[in-house]
Amino acid sequence: MPKKKKSSSKKSSSSKSSSKSGRIVMRTGEALVESTEAWSAAEPEVIIGELDGPVGFAIANMIGNQSKGHSKIFAILNCDVQVRPATVMVSKVTVNNEKYTNILMGTVQAAIAHGVLDAVREGFIPKAKANDLGIIVSVWLDPSIVTAEYDPEVLFRTNREATTKAIAKAMNCEPSIDWLLKNQNSVQHFFHQLAVEGKL
Repeated sequence: MPKKKKSSSKKSSSSKSSSKSGRIVMRTGEALVESTEAWSAAEPEVIIGELDGPVGFAIANMIGNQSKGHSKIFAILNCDVQVRPATVMVSKVTVNNEKYTNILMGTVQAAIAHGVLDAVREGFIPKAKANDLGIIVSVWLDPSIVTAEYDPEVLFRTNREATTKAIAKAMNCEPSIDWLLKNQNSVQHFFHQLAVEGKL
């Protein structure tokens, strides 16, 4: 799979989330963080919302309705140490390889857990709502990881950073609709452009 180009959309601001109080029904966000190697790319998509609302119901259904190749698991620092807000991760790729499973439920799971806590520490998620919110993370781990000479520290870093970035963008509603309307024609979809140029 061709490597994705760095995102050209507005980067997440360092400002704290405006949702310090009040109900957070559902927020969505995504991010791309990568190093030079294709296997390092982390591109999580997140959904955040109250546990007694649609996000919480979705989390309960996901945990109680497992599917082969797309197991839903909680983000943990280690066995017996689940993070808050409660975070469920699921692979975008159908998992059918033991090495892939070990990396996904090892390095990537740990990175996501740390990324969630970083988001709380940075103030993107209000600490006071850590027990009230739930997060769903759709995870991209490049299938080439199973044959690559990969560095787990690099993979950990990109996934940790991408998780925090996606959460920050979700909670700050970034990119804004004004930015999107202004930049709509200047942002090129990487794979579409490859197809236009006959490279895909």
